Amino acid sequence: MVRLRKHRALGFGACALASSLWGCGFFFGKIALAEMGFAHMVLYRFLFAMVVLAPLLITHRPHLELRHWGVLLVSSFLGVPLQFLIQFRGLSLTTVSHASLMVGTMPVLLAVGATSFAREQMDGVGWMTLVASTCGAALIALGGKSQAGTGQSSLTGDSLVVLSLVVALFWVLLNKQLIEEHSPIMVTAYGLFLGTIMLSIWVPLKYGFPPVSGISLSVWIALAASGVLCTATTTLLWNWGMTQVPASEAGVLLNIEPLMGSLLGVLVLKETLGPSAWAGGGLIVAAAVTLTSRKKPDKR
Repeated sequence: MVRLRKHRALGFGACALASSLWGCGFFFGKIALAEMGFAHMVLYRFLFAMVVLAPLLITHRPHLELRHWGVLLVSSFLGVPLQFLIQFRGLSLTTVSHASLMVGTMPVLLAVGATSFAREQMDGVGWMTLVASTCGAALIALGGKSQAGTGQSSLTGDSLVVLSLVVALFWVLLNKQLIEEHSPIMVTAYGLFLGTIMLSIWVPLKYGFPPVSGISLSVWIALAASGVLCTATTTLLWNWGMTQVPASEAGVLLNIEPLMGSLLGVLVLKETLGPSAWAGGGLIVAAAVTLTSRKKPDKR
């Protein structure tokens, strides 16, 4: 408990920085998608991430029991190939701003996951925020175009992003279980390493080898930034932050991600959001802030 209080401010700072960098992931991804398919973009993203994480594989050797290796393998599969291939397939069919706003449902999904799998209780206010967040996601998705195109959103793309968040929920819960007993740096490095191996096998078999020539410098920079900043750095920061502050309190910081992503989409990529998308985004953020920032009564 003393360690938790000592590093509380640093823990919140790490989670806030991680969420801010995560918010840039869709922006960099959209730049790369202009010149390559979503699967190849995801593979390059994690290969760049491993350039940073590779030394940690040597300095932080795993000392895991067999059952923990099983949890790590499942977590790696959910958190890397499954989540990201679904998520960036969705991004290829919708806009950065829409995809980012859909990510605002994640704090509420975490609350539901904690209630269902971690045996935490959610009161009436919690269930009200869940309904509000779900309505917000529906407003954003239904406000999209029926078919995706340049600068257009789509119901299919938005729905795939939400599906990826459901997958991410289980990854977060499994990761939380691991870092309670093991080094967050080791869990991050080996989790992403195993996931990258899975990607390196599946993507070439399913989609062919990724392109090497004919890729512009701006795309290589976007790929490197998404790997180093939005994958390796964010996961290290978030996993460490989760050892310093309660997930229920840090969850509000996840709202920085949809805010950052939607602003980049609107201001830099010149995307547009309709009235229903703005209303839906407001509902999602309000629900997440209400759920994660309110004080819970002490249990006696």
